[in-house]
Amino acid sequence: MTPTSEDPPRSAAFRLGLLVVLVMVILACSATAVTLWATRSDAEGDTQAGREAVMAQTEQFVLRAFAYGPELLDDQGAMPEYRTRVKEIISPKFSASFEEAAGVAEQLVTEAGVSRVPDVFATGVATIDEDSARTLIAGSLSDTYAVDGDQIKQEPIPFRIEVSLVKIDGEWLVDNYSPVNATDDGAESGLPTPTPSATQPTDGTP
Repeated sequence: MTPTSEDPPRSAAFRLGLLVVLVMVILACSATAVTLWATRSDAEGDTQAGREAVMAQTEQFVLRAFAYGPELLDDQGAMPEYRTRVKEIISPKFSASFEEAAGVAEQLVTEAGVSRVPDVFATGVATIDEDSARTLIAGSLSDTYAVDGDQIKQEPIPFRIEVSLVKIDGEWLVDNYSPVNATDDGAESGLPTPTPSATQPTDGTP
């Protein structure tokens, strides 16, 4: 077909229309990429925030559950403040077993003047999902006893424990814990029950 004088304008209009379409496609792809990046970043932020939350709660549990002494005793030989501060960060299911362990701690403080101070070295996350997590925490326990009016301080005792947490109403709570007993040299490394004459590891009683 013989070209006419109208062909160049028509060709220019076609090229302009194609350019507009391409620009719109590029903008749409860019918007999608930004949205996907933002969504991925938010998810990563939530995961990191969750890990930090469970590690912080794990450390709080150790600092609260394994710290006690005669200054916490009331006139009945109980430690109500100790019980309250621990129960604030544990699950209802765990509260029942903690009450029994708290009774043991109160007896040790009353009868032997035991004072225990924990020191946390490291905390890490083993597993975590939407509503449950497992963490590992290592540190040491420093015990002091009252013997014939003197304060006898023992060498710090290392420990490693695994802590289970559950999320209830948006808050991470400790649901259970147990000693991590296997070590490279075959020694036990759980949480020892303080006694004036020995430091034998136990099943994790504070």
